[in-house]
Amino acid sequence: MAQLDVTEVLLDPDFMDSGLVCKRSTQAVGDNGRAANATTSIPFAGVVTSDKGDILERLAGGERKKGSITIHTMFRLTAGSGEDSISDIVTWQGRDYTVANVNDYSHFGRGFVAASCDLLPLAG
Repeated sequence: MAQLDVTEVLLDPDFMDSGLVCKRSTQAVGDNGRAANATTSIPFAGVVTSDKGDILERLAGGERKKGSITIHTMFRLTAGSGEDSISDIVTWQGRDYTVANVNDYSHFGRGFVAASCDLLPLAG
């Protein structure tokens, strides 16, 4: 285990944002053979930083806005964990982001994850 406990910084109120909400969906097949989604909203805290920022892409057929953020948190976000769940959706400052990639740093002190999240929906 690494000796540096990064979670002390993640829990510092000067850095931490407590206004994050994770929408976690699971999918199960019902008795009728159709898929049914169940979504749970879970508030959590983390440090939010810009990833690539907001980008306006100009294409031949028009333009679209995309963006991304990185969230460092002790809450275990997921980018989909198999057949029964999909990527978490995180709401931050009124915008929804899908968790695209999660790096696990559980060996640093109490552990944390760094999640790259892409803006939803693609607008333009």
